[in-house]
Amino acid sequence: MSITTTTHLNFRGDARAALEFYRSVFGGQLTLVTYADAHSVSDPAEADQVMWGQVQAGNGFHVMAYDVPGNQSYSPGDKPVFVSVRAGDGDELTTYWKGLSEGATVVQDLGPAGWAPLYGMLRDRFGVTWVLDVAVEYDAG
Repeated sequence: MSITTTTHLNFRGDARAALEFYRSVFGGQLTLVTYADAHSVSDPAEADQVMWGQVQAGNGFHVMAYDVPGNQSYSPGDKPVFVSVRAGDGDELTTYWKGLSEGATVVQDLGPAGWAPLYGMLRDRFGVTWVLDVAVEYDAG
């Protein structure tokens, strides 16, 4: 038996745009279910917002998202979650970095780090913080 964990991001009206953007960076299949699709509309102005959505790509990328309804509290906070992307090589990682950095605030430029040949951190235009690095074997000794 095995399990899989998937990052699930919460937005207030930006879930569709965020998922479309992540699909443009990582590829894959975009799936969206709106509140109207699910017959679960509490505010007509939010009918076309995302009740459940995801991007899933053959390269292993998978993220889910939804729009928190206006009748529920929502505060994205300062650092509620980091999404970590680990790639097998620098070229692949750099491609993702370039895509995500469009409209982003760079927290740490992409470059060598003590634990990885390449590491960088940015906050994308939707306020999600991404940490990207090249995966290397960890030597605990």
